[in-house]
Amino acid sequence: MAEFNTDVLIIGTGPAGSATAALLSSYGVENVVVNRYRWLANTPRAHITNQRCMEVLRDLGPEVEAEAYLHGTHQDLMGENIFCESLAGEEIGRMKSWGKHPLSRAAHQLASPCHMIDLPQTFMEPILFGAACRRGTQARMSTEYLRHEQDADGVTTTVHDRLSGREYDIRSKYLVGADGGNSLVAEHCDLPFDGQMGVGGSMNILFRADLSKYVAHRPSVLYWIMQPGADVGGIGMGLVRMVRPWNEWLIVWGYDINQPEPEVTEAFATGVARQLVGDPELEIELLSANTWTVNNKYATHMQKDRVFIMGDAAHRHPPSNGLGSNTSIQDAFNLAWKLAAVVRGQAGAGLLDSYSEERAPIAKQIVTRANQSIEEFGPIFQALGMTGGTDIEKIRAGMAARTDATPEAEAQRAAIREAIAFKKYEFDAHGVEMNQRYKSGATVTDGQAEPAFQRDAELHYQPTTWPGARLPHVWVFDHDSGEQVSSLDLCGHGAFTVFTGIGGEAWVEAAGAVGMEFGLGIAAHVIGPRQAYVDHVGDWARASEITDTGCLLVRPDHHVAWRADKMADDPAGELRRVLTQVLAR
Repeated sequence: MAEFNTDVLIIGTGPAGSATAALLSSYGVENVVVNRYRWLANTPRAHITNQRCMEVLRDLGPEVEAEAYLHGTHQDLMGENIFCESLAGEEIGRMKSWGKHPLSRAAHQLASPCHMIDLPQTFMEPILFGAACRRGTQARMSTEYLRHEQDADGVTTTVHDRLSGREYDIRSKYLVGADGGNSLVAEHCDLPFDGQMGVGGSMNILFRADLSKYVAHRPSVLYWIMQPGADVGGIGMGLVRMVRPWNEWLIVWGYDINQPEPEVTEAFATGVARQLVGDPELEIELLSANTWTVNNKYATHMQKDRVFIMGDAAHRHPPSNGLGSNTSIQDAFNLAWKLAAVVRGQAGAGLLDSYSEERAPIAKQIVTRANQSIEEFGPIFQALGMTGGTDIEKIRAGMAARTDATPEAEAQRAAIREAIAFKKYEFDAHGVEMNQRYKSGATVTDGQAEPAFQRDAELHYQPTTWPGARLPHVWVFDHDSGEQVSSLDLCGHGAFTVFTGIGGEAWVEAAGAVGMEFGLGIAAHVIGPRQAYVDHVGDWARASEITDTGCLLVRPDHHVAWRADKMADDPAGELRRVLTQVLAR
């Protein structure tokens, strides 16, 4: 007999698991989260926090968003990616990253009410986990997942209490495996994967040292050290990453994956730090060291009946592009509202099939992109003349040649500039972060063709209300207070939302009637002159892509479920038809 019952059991308290717990508790769904360790992340691992991820935190509530901004390093201190021979040595080049370039900054400001930050996982996890527990999540630490069995009515999961040594069962309606890159939940479900684990080896060296004299004038998250002998995961350079400006750092250093993992002693770590910083007298306070593997693997299907996987359990890749925790938290945002609707009896179980339909393509995309970004360092090595194998003197000569006053050196300098600028596909890939469009049974296009991307879809976000796309952010204005309000703030929070304009009031009435019929609370907004929200600038009229009498139906995760260009003959009938399909009723 199970020790206790719950609606949803979540394995893992990382960004994916804690976000799922926080969202489910916000929606009033009982859930239990277990963690095999006694506490949360003890190393900063993931850190880049993009706009879409911040929108999920914003949806969780202003206090959650504010806490993230409080602990995160501001976007202005993230944005110069530095390529140098050492921190104290000669700078080779730099690129404006993470929305730092004025044109990119404008695109970021137009795209979202949120801005990027650098928020190490040691801060992100407590924010999400704390929000979850405050709102009702029951947490079990030092509790290890062992196995599970499904039946027609639910899942029985066996766990091991690492303090007492006792095994016991937890009974749940659904099980979520957010248990990392070596996921046992995924293994026990025998879910299909493409790709390979362990394609390279790296180590993290976390330390404290005041490096402000080398970096404060050129603030960045990442300092790429280009020198003979440096090696990160086989990509031929050392990386010094800012964790806290400017006295806490993480060095990433590679090792041969075909050899035993190295032992990182304090003397070894100090030597590596001195080499990359370029200060032979540098003293560091070593905080921790650990090894990890570069992976290139993703689930092609992310669920089996009542069991789901998310986060690193589903997409396993290097930290390139900063996509890890961001994608994990978005997995949670996609699944949580669907679980809530099914648990409440508002939707049929078929709604849950859309989770894998929508998120598995994203898993493939981001794993492919992250590994491709590693390969795209190659032109930098080639332009610098760092292709001399182990011949250090040849490499040094090749790097020094760029300073000559010759046509060959001028061509080399141009090649270096071009190769560094091309790294925008890793460090400023706004489209990768924001252009996710879903195609599943939980969206209804009524045959409307997906709009083509007019610009590079990896670099540039293209807003649209085509069903499956995230609702565009624009600022509208509260009629009474005059305060600006994001269109994203008018939807989400666990509810469906209808948007229309003057002349579309019948959609609001239909939302109330159909919502009552389906047991749903459907929010509704008429945007226009003398309405609760006013479109003074005209941005909403342009972004909505419908007429004033038309309708947008937006899901709880901000993605458009369906749209009508103009008033229908039977608006209630249309909403009923669409919601019946979306909710698999």
